[in-house]
Amino acid sequence: MQPESNVLPTHTPYDEIGGEVSVRALVKRFYELMDTRPETYGIRKMHAEDLGGSEEKLFLFLSGWFGGPQLYVERFGQPFLRARHLPFSIGASERDQWMMCMGQALEECVPDAALRKRLHDSFAALANHMRNRAEPA
Repeated sequence: MQPESNVLPTHTPYDEIGGEVSVRALVKRFYELMDTRPETYGIRKMHAEDLGGSEEKLFLFLSGWFGGPQLYVERFGQPFLRARHLPFSIGASERDQWMMCMGQALEECVPDAALRKRLHDSFAALANHMRNRAEPA
């Protein structure tokens, strides 16, 4: 008989995606797409000309959000994403542009279909939550 353990093995999306290198690759591809696709101009213009700072912040955030090191919290405190994005008018169009880029980045950077779907669904819920502009029904 094996002794009981109250410690569950940790297997997070951060581990599944491949850790830091893979999270960085996903974020890099996301911003490349946002920067080059004409149909995502609406969200691109919300960012600084140099996307380096945004890329680093998203990497830091996703590391913790995926269950890895809480790099964003260590550097900036709690994310309060919706509050941090209130200065920007975010509606269905901006959400969809963001998801267009993230969806393609996931397709290109996450080979595991089940993980890719879980991440896509989580991103979709988060992107929808970020909407802060009233729109007609």
